[in-house]
Amino acid sequence: MAVNVKIVSKTQPKAEPVKVVIKGPKIKVVEYQLDMRRALNGDIMIFDHKDIDIIILTEKKKIVAFAKDTVSDATYGAENRLFSYLRKQGIVQYDSIEGGTVYGSLQGILLESKEVDSVKMAIYEISKWLTEEKPYLDDDFADAIDDEFLFPDEENSTELGEVPHAVEKGSILQRGLFSPYFFGKYTY
Repeated sequence: MAVNVKIVSKTQPKAEPVKVVIKGPKIKVVEYQLDMRRALNGDIMIFDHKDIDIIILTEKKKIVAFAKDTVSDATYGAENRLFSYLRKQGIVQYDSIEGGTVYGSLQGILLESKEVDSVKMAIYEISKWLTEEKPYLDDDFADAIDDEFLFPDEENSTELGEVPHAVEKGSILQRGLFSPYFFGKYTY
């Protein structure tokens, strides 16, 4: 990214503009359209995820993730992945991530910036996280995993009779085990 800077000296009334090149990481533009709305009070609500809703509280400078329907391990996992990502990207304060006032919600305080609008940056990073999360949101992904287990390829399967018979198989012994209930008395 190039920035034009005009340096004016008191001794010389006119100076030529100097072109300064700032080196840094290149920003990749995310081509993902978010399903988001603005509430009456100005909060931004993002509804793209299958398990959670993400709310950016603009006045309180917080990000809150709520469960859509029911609270489960999947909803907590999605909320945890979201806030871990936002923490690593420098959007949310590291020590502010906590359970929200609503059951099954997580929240974190949005960091302030003098250089960029923190709300716009949060929306940008959430959209990047949603593009990374997109393969896990599709039902095709779950169907592909089921197909992998139900219909394995030749490398991961054996035909009936391919494994030879043996008298004992596995690591659990079938004979010689002591059972306290077998003899009719209890042992501790």
